[in-house]
Amino acid sequence: MGTRGTGRVRTAVVWDALRRTVDELARATGRSLDVIDAGGGTGGFAVPLAGLGHRVTVVDASPDALAALERRAAEAGVAVDSVQGDAGDLPDLIGPGQADLVLCHSVLEYTDDPAAAMAALAGTVRPGGAVSVLVAGRLATVLHRAVAGHFDDARRALADPAGRWGERDPVPLRFTRQTLTELATGAGLRVAELHGARIFADLVPGGVLDGDPEAVESLIALETAAAVHPVLRDLATQLHLLARK
Repeated sequence: MGTRGTGRVRTAVVWDALRRTVDELARATGRSLDVIDAGGGTGGFAVPLAGLGHRVTVVDASPDALAALERRAAEAGVAVDSVQGDAGDLPDLIGPGQADLVLCHSVLEYTDDPAAAMAALAGTVRPGGAVSVLVAGRLATVLHRAVAGHFDDARRALADPAGRWGERDPVPLRFTRQTLTELATGAGLRVAELHGARIFADLVPGGVLDGDPEAVESLIALETAAAVHPVLRDLATQLHLLARK
């Protein structure tokens, strides 16, 4: 699969949900939105959101990522603010109740205290606003290790409360729909939507989609249909939560 096709398939479900939420919030407030992207790195979500006319600030611990963000924003002709820091420090870095939308994608897996980080996200968003959280799915790694022939790893990941398959596993923590939901509700947020992202995309051999735009679109349609399936979404590589305050 070409890079562009791979990226579209892997992010389509998340982007569709985000665009719906952004449009809804913009209609409700009657203005452009204040968006905070915690751990937003080089701006994969931040720059396109800024391109839609919203005020976006990326908070990231890596100065190299923030430098790449500035270059990416400049190339796109948009303005994105940046603040160096951790997601758990958002209320101190940004201030409480300063955002209409807070993104925290592929960050909670690596925090020492996910509950505290989720509370920080909730504290940064305004009443009526939304929080978008993307995390690694626990059951997906069981499936992926088994498909790759690592059956002992798959069994360990299935039994381990953190969803880890061994000491060399680079991901410290993975989530289920239940554990992610409990984190959000524990922070005083109301779960609005919970999708599975990359249910099939990481299992399909790249050659199947190479040079075949119709196949890419078909896979995106399948991913979209399966994203809220009560069984299939639990097998997703990533779980995407949209919560409201």
